[in-house]
Amino acid sequence: MDIFSETNFLLNKYKIKANKNLGQNFLIDKSVIEKIIDSADINMQDLVIEIGPGLGTLTQYLLEKAKKVISIEIDDKMIEILNDRFKMYDNFNIINQDILKVNLKEIISKEKKENQIKKVKIVANLPYYITTPIIMKLIEEKLDIESITVMIQKEVAERLIAIPGEKNTGAITYTIYYYCISEKILEVPNTSFIPRPDVTSEVIKLNIRKEQIVNVEDESKMFKVIKNAFMQRRKTLLNALTNTKIFNSKEQGIKILEKANLDINIRPENLSINDYVKITNLLND
Repeated sequence: MDIFSETNFLLNKYKIKANKNLGQNFLIDKSVIEKIIDSADINMQDLVIEIGPGLGTLTQYLLEKAKKVISIEIDDKMIEILNDRFKMYDNFNIINQDILKVNLKEIISKEKKENQIKKVKIVANLPYYITTPIIMKLIEEKLDIESITVMIQKEVAERLIAIPGEKNTGAITYTIYYYCISEKILEVPNTSFIPRPDVTSEVIKLNIRKEQIVNVEDESKMFKVIKNAFMQRRKTLLNALTNTKIFNSKEQGIKILEKANLDINIRPENLSINDYVKITNLLND
């Protein structure tokens, strides 16, 4: 049975429909699934944490590749399906909870200790409406993970994996760049899903950096500077950081920007991550 037929069979058998409130769109393109699995580079020493397995289309392939798969699913209706489909697999576990409330650090530590897991990899087809909070959780919690391979809305993907200071740069771009080496894997048309979403999707891979890319005196302060800079994106960096009280005054801001060799009329999206490091370090002087 092909994936399209299998998906329709499961939806009919369990009398369910895609939940729009949870952003459910079911992947039916086998070539896309194979590309996700291949790019995630999974082996039998790995733990895979899958976010939002839905009907388990991707889960089935992950179970064949990984030592263990932990799927985290918020939709109660999917739990029965997943348990029915994969009850014969001894390397499958499911958590019926909101991913944003799951203690991943504790889970990873326990699995590494008890199951001799070498590496932990995140794989997910993320709902569009909650992409950014999930990715920020995975990165900011500094989990012991190797990589994050996700399918998300193309527009968001390109902002995440942009080089800071170049086209598509947003506040989150700097966070991703700071913590990850990112790459685009595949563009996915809306015809690869049922129901079809209104947008094109993209698979990206975020490889967690082993070493810090820049030396900043106060990491949290740097991200606060970046966040405040983009709160008033249409303004110049000087005005944005003055208005949000990062700079005590315009005069202080001008002095800092001049010391950092930056144009006082520069806009937030035109700075490199090193530029924000300079500003942060100068604020500490």
